[in-house]
Amino acid sequence: MIIKTDPDIIKGYFEDYSGLLGGYADKVILPENEKEARDILLEASAKKIPVTISGGGTGVTGARIPFGGWVIATERLNKIIEINDKTLTATLQSGVRLTELENELSKKGLTYLPDPTEPNAFLGGTISTNASGAKGFKYGPTRNYIKRLKILMSTGDTINIKRGDYFINTGAIFPLRLKDKEIKIKIPDYSMPEIKTAAGYYIKNHMDLLDLFIGHEGTLGLILEADVALGKKPEGIMSFFSFFLSEDDAISFVKDAKTYKAMSLEYMDANSLSLLRTKYPNIPKCAKGLIYFEQDYKKEFESEIVDSWTKLLEKHNALMEDSYFADSDKERAKLKELRHALPDAVNEIVKKNKMPKVGTDIAVPDKCFKEMLKFYKEKLAFSGIDYVVFGHIGESHMHVNMLPKTEEEFKKSRLTYMEFVKKAVALGGTVSAEHGIGKLKHPFLEIMYGKANLKQMALLKKSLDPSCILGLDNIFPKELLTQILQ
Repeated sequence: MIIKTDPDIIKGYFEDYSGLLGGYADKVILPENEKEARDILLEASAKKIPVTISGGGTGVTGARIPFGGWVIATERLNKIIEINDKTLTATLQSGVRLTELENELSKKGLTYLPDPTEPNAFLGGTISTNASGAKGFKYGPTRNYIKRLKILMSTGDTINIKRGDYFINTGAIFPLRLKDKEIKIKIPDYSMPEIKTAAGYYIKNHMDLLDLFIGHEGTLGLILEADVALGKKPEGIMSFFSFFLSEDDAISFVKDAKTYKAMSLEYMDANSLSLLRTKYPNIPKCAKGLIYFEQDYKKEFESEIVDSWTKLLEKHNALMEDSYFADSDKERAKLKELRHALPDAVNEIVKKNKMPKVGTDIAVPDKCFKEMLKFYKEKLAFSGIDYVVFGHIGESHMHVNMLPKTEEEFKKSRLTYMEFVKKAVALGGTVSAEHGIGKLKHPFLEIMYGKANLKQMALLKKSLDPSCILGLDNIFPKELLTQILQ
């Protein structure tokens, strides 16, 4: 076990990609095994010391940033215990980085299908947020690939759950039997939107108990191990960067493309393309939108698949001569670099403006997507604030990044975000589709579920974390825990 207390050394644990400032802790502890982790949590529980679990620091909602107490950093719980190419599963500790996992899998011709966006993320962090990425259109989020979790509770008890072991019903009290005790868990009875979501605890009637611990944002326990499902690497992957003369053409293309077997369907608006032209001047000036998509294929069907996509692109007036196609790893890497250049360019503007961006993570039902996009554009035009819109259009999940230049614009951006949230919820959408709630989106989650249902979440947490020390202020305000105790 390593314990760090030097403020200059541990300050790196008080930040992530959210920009949330002011984090602090008494010490950072790096356990190397289950016993050490258990001893830490038992001591913290006995002394009522808050504990924040820290992964790779790639989150964007401030979930890993502590405000007092201790930090448990998981980077030394980083063993790849087993990769089984017969059962297509891997057993991993929570501190394994996705890049390290993918490197090992590639040696065996395997891959981890959900492929969350940030390659430096820890596996435990991606489970805690139910992370997803561009390939989520075909493969879905992390949840779909978790087969078992070993979780250490703040009481020192260990829960080892396999998918299919237990099923729970909404509104019921579920008796979870441990080694020498039984915990009664009051399951909330709220309804989640029937779309991709990472907002609050996952609750559905007759759901697998395992799913409760996927997306819990470090509030219910410390993930020690996971069994994950793997896939075989495809023979080939082709990538398309297709430009369109109008936004309507791009959207109508996506509607048809959803019936194909693309791995990903991603969108960039006209403002995004304008931003990228400074580095990539070959992007056609007449383009008003871009769809980036990938397709896995077997070599024998390559020409047939290319032909079918070409016909669909032509049908929707894509700028065929100006668009990019890649079917080799080298060429695909160039397109991936172009795709990732957009968030880099946004970050450069943020630094130049010396004001944080205000970025959304909203998704809505497919039937409401055009209405939501129209609402975005109208409100953004009225605000006068610079912005870009991009994201996972295949899942009706867009990231609106507002780029304020002044304090006044920043305040206006936050108010505009709230309007987006209210509209999305009214349409049956979610306030967070992949990033989670963390410490920054409490007001949005309350709009989505109401305060009474947030209290249900707090009661659920207390049943599994009776000392109420884990991940305080993640998902809901810690004050709710005090209110339910009164």
